[in-house]
Amino acid sequence: MKYVLIVNKTKGTELGYADIADSFFSRFKGLMLKKNLERGLILKLPHERSRRGSSIHMFFMRISLDIIFTDSQKKVVDTVSIKPWKTYTPRAPAKYVIELEEGGIKASATEIGDQLDFTCEMS
Repeated sequence: MKYVLIVNKTKGTELGYADIADSFFSRFKGLMLKKNLERGLILKLPHERSRRGSSIHMFFMRISLDIIFTDSQKKVVDTVSIKPWKTYTPRAPAKYVIELEEGGIKASATEIGDQLDFTCEMS
């Protein structure tokens, strides 16, 4: 499986590696039932969705996550740290939902308005 390195171009920091979920099934499955994270996950939505269409749930999750929502230009539109069995609707529509290990947002100093990049594929 191919994965990418997520970089915060605004801050010059790295957020780590992530797999890309771009099919309905891979987005639906997400990180459910995982006990730990080898790397993050980028949910690529079919198109930039409304706020409600970009919502996430943490049902069947066993670990807390940091979530970053970006628009189609990979500009951060919202961030949240969220615990299992919670739901969240972002402040703005999103094209990409990035799920990271808890603490990833703080460690990379990522904020709303930052420009991310995750185009460099690794294998």
